Amino acid sequence: MTRRGLLGAFAATTIAAAPTFSNAAGFLRGSGDIRRIKMYSGRTGEKLDMIYWIEGEYIPDALKEITHFMRDWRTNTTKQIDARTIDIMAASHNLLDVTEPYMLLSGYRSPQTNAMLRSKSRGVAKNSLHMQGQAADLRLASRSVSQMARAAAACSAGGVGRYSRSNFVHMDCGPIRTWGA
Repeated sequence: MTRRGLLGAFAATTIAAAPTFSNAAGFLRGSGDIRRIKMYSGRTGEKLDMIYWIEGEYIPDALKEITHFMRDWRTNTTKQIDARTIDIMAASHNLLDVTEPYMLLSGYRSPQTNAMLRSKSRGVAKNSLHMQGQAADLRLASRSVSQMARAAAACSAGGVGRYSRSNFVHMDCGPIRTWGA
């Protein structure tokens, strides 16, 4: 990535999250590794375009904002989202070479929400990693479930579930495993 491209990406993020990144300019001098996550929620209408890691360091305020974004929208409750899950999501997104943000279908789920969803579907685990803040269900309009699942599995870093009938991929930071069609 060119310096101009990096600064443009940072400027876009700064506009979207100005209060969070007021001190980030200092980190960018001589920057190397930068991780970014882009999502939107059809349920809340919120959008997120966030640099959350710079040169080997997570940005605490960015992780807090991601946690809030990935909250259980039904109960408006949060649980800290495991940074490993965010890393898997971001790495998969980069492998897919898209600019489109993920559509977040489900991040953190309260036990009440998980029980309600479980009562309506056999595909919801009783002890879902969503309840631990360690999973996300995601969709991209420009990529198939198969493409997304392959990218996530290529990270060799957690669970990847294909839900082709519902058009989404589950990514988590639990044990490495795959399921679904």
